[in-house]
Amino acid sequence: MAAVDTDYHQRDLYEHIESGEFPSWTLKMQIMPFEDTKTYRFNPFDLTKVWPHGDYPSQEVGRMTLNRNVTDYHAQIEQAAFEPNNVVAGTGLSPDKMLLARGLSYADAHRARLGVNYKQIPVNTPKSPVHSYSKDGAMRITPVSDPVYAPNSYGGPAADPTRTDDGGTWYADGEMVRTAYTLRPEDDDWGQAGTLVREVLDDAARTRLVDNIVGHLLNGVSEPILQRAFAYWRNVDKNLGDRIEQGVRSKQEEKDPKAAEQANPARESMQATA
Repeated sequence: MAAVDTDYHQRDLYEHIESGEFPSWTLKMQIMPFEDTKTYRFNPFDLTKVWPHGDYPSQEVGRMTLNRNVTDYHAQIEQAAFEPNNVVAGTGLSPDKMLLARGLSYADAHRARLGVNYKQIPVNTPKSPVHSYSKDGAMRITPVSDPVYAPNSYGGPAADPTRTDDGGTWYADGEMVRTAYTLRPEDDDWGQAGTLVREVLDDAARTRLVDNIVGHLLNGVSEPILQRAFAYWRNVDKNLGDRIEQGVRSKQEEKDPKAAEQANPARESMQATA
């Protein structure tokens, strides 16, 4: 459909909302107690891992329903600015290194794309007033009174510490350094991927996965790279890797029997060396 009708998904959503068939999504979250994060078997903040539902079941939080279409696509969609550092009081960013980086980069991208006062664009303006030290800049439309900072000696705003909390901040057991995560017992590159293949996917899904990978590996990939690809997928799951190699070899032989036969000695030599 991407080639035939590039706006299919957008129009499909619009038409269903317009006809009163409102799409909705149920939001569920996995909750890990704070103390568990210190000793869990793999780093819970590594975005390449998932938390097994057997350890931390999904808990329903709420439901989102889209019940009206926008009236001005540019003003309400193109100028929308989402950022992970937009958090409510009492919550904060986790020690996920990628999330911490995006806490800065998303807001920085919005300032470059929409201007320094992008939060004053109606689609991005909070329903409840937010007080900050922000002042002036291009396209500033909400006036402020000097001074905007606290403490000050000019009769301006005064901070009220009793209305603040820790903001969901985290403490560190050791130095904050630019290094990789400290590995835990099950922090490896293959374990969860193998579990996904063996225990989560069904036979039909495994077959689709094999067919998909085989199709990509047939697209002009040289023999040395093929060998490395087969080894890679065997690290995930040996049976999966074997099926992928069998699929590639059978397709090669169908396409060019002579070329496949000539590749055999080189292939066997590489395997023997490995």
